[in-house]
Amino acid sequence: MKLVDVHCHLNHDLFKNDLDKVLQRAEKAGLKALLVSGVNPVANREVLELAKKHDLIKASLGIYPIDALGLAEEEIGLPRQTIPINLDEEFKFIEENKKDVLAIGEVGMDFHWADKEKTYKQQAENFRKIIKFAIKIKKPVVIHSRKAERECIDVLEEEIKNQEIFVVNHCFSGKKSQIRRAAELGHYFSIPPNIIRSHSFQTLVKMVDLSQLLTETDAPYLSPYKDKRNEPAFVVETIKKISEIKEISEKEVANQIWQNYRKVFRET
Repeated sequence: MKLVDVHCHLNHDLFKNDLDKVLQRAEKAGLKALLVSGVNPVANREVLELAKKHDLIKASLGIYPIDALGLAEEEIGLPRQTIPINLDEEFKFIEENKKDVLAIGEVGMDFHWADKEKTYKQQAENFRKIIKFAIKIKKPVVIHSRKAERECIDVLEEEIKNQEIFVVNHCFSGKKSQIRRAAELGHYFSIPPNIIRSHSFQTLVKMVDLSQLLTETDAPYLSPYKDKRNEPAFVVETIKKISEIKEISEKEVANQIWQNYRKVFRET
């Protein structure tokens, strides 16, 4: 089986001492591609370096909504962003390196860490600019929408017409009506391995056709195992659970998700 992790953070400090072993375990588990997602300018440069160093790693360069505002002061493990990001400068950097970039993400809106009333206007404006840029360079977007699912779908529907680019909803936690709406718009959903104990992700998988599902880990976060760091090899747990829910073989699940990955990220 060919497996894929479309969203993880292997530049996190928790991997600095054993990344090679983590990658070895991923390969042993069947992983053929790992998309490491950036969140700000410093992280994006780290991600690009990792992708150049390791064939298994692919770069997804992002502008995390909280980092874009300069509010990520308490982040531990990833580069901190304590001043607003200059979007135009970061767009220039990404475009200069676009041949080595598979996706734009993670990007979106977040009303868990930021006050909606105070930041909605700026977050929406930033998000629209990022989507327009992704369309310009023809890259899919990987969406972070914590406590902002409806707002993100609204903006995406307005800005993206006729499948100009693909949308991947990372760890989507919206209501059933929002799942249906996003699926009808042609969005994809990436499912982390903590689906084994998350009823919301299990419901999402039941509702969405396999042709619109992908696998991720968000490593080191969202581990399927209590008190244990998540890592790309644990994608196998997502595959097992999707197989159980869809009542088809793990091989069928893995094959379809691999085809979905190739389609969305234009990989041959």
